[in-house]
Amino acid sequence: MASLREWRGLARSIRVYRLDRKHAQAMDRMYRRFVAPGDLVIDVGAHVGDRIASFRRLGARVAALEPQPVCAKFLRLMHGRDSSITLIEAAAGPAPGALDMHVNTRNPTVSTLSKDFVGASNGAAGWEGQTWDRTISIPVTSLDALRATHGEPVFIKIDVEGFEAQVLSGLTQAVPALSFEFTTIQRDVAIECLNMCDRLGYRRFNLALGESQTFSFPDAVSGLAMRNHIGTLPHEANSGDIYAFRDDWRARE
Repeated sequence: MASLREWRGLARSIRVYRLDRKHAQAMDRMYRRFVAPGDLVIDVGAHVGDRIASFRRLGARVAALEPQPVCAKFLRLMHGRDSSITLIEAAAGPAPGALDMHVNTRNPTVSTLSKDFVGASNGAAGWEGQTWDRTISIPVTSLDALRATHGEPVFIKIDVEGFEAQVLSGLTQAVPALSFEFTTIQRDVAIECLNMCDRLGYRRFNLALGESQTFSFPDAVSGLAMRNHIGTLPHEANSGDIYAFRDDWRARE
């Protein structure tokens, strides 16, 4: 049974991510580069489903993972009758199994499987007052297992608060393009993810800071250039999404 605090946290996330029309339009412009009607997208860390909604507006099919029970219940309410969306109440990681999730009931968007993420936020500017006040055991799958079950995606979106490298470790073959979140309190995780992308064969990268949904570079850059750029970002940049492209990737537009 979700607590009143959890429902209030969920309501905050809905206001921020689902009720901003300009935010939705910006997402559609961004993701139109990656998906076309009928394509499959895997959304890891769906939260309140703003990305799910964008992918569906663009005509894509979606396999969406969200392990937090209160968020998963909201997603079923919003999208449970859409046959083009598969909702999976689980996380992704290196291999199928179970792990403990640290839940921030006041701000569920930063709930995480990573103890290091919780530790990195402690005392960091901009993260004051964040508290992970509950721990739950959740089922875990892997990107390879999802591909085996649901088919080949054209795009994978990963937003899992410091657990991105573990999610990528469950992928053994590059899909055309993917994105993963980074934070300036854990630049080492971003570097690890870039190294893993390099081993998978990705050679071109770009990023969008915060929720801007706008690429920072006019053209994709190398992995080395992206590593250097991440290292020079001010702490106040806080977070964003790094995009990785296979050499044969071409924008849908």
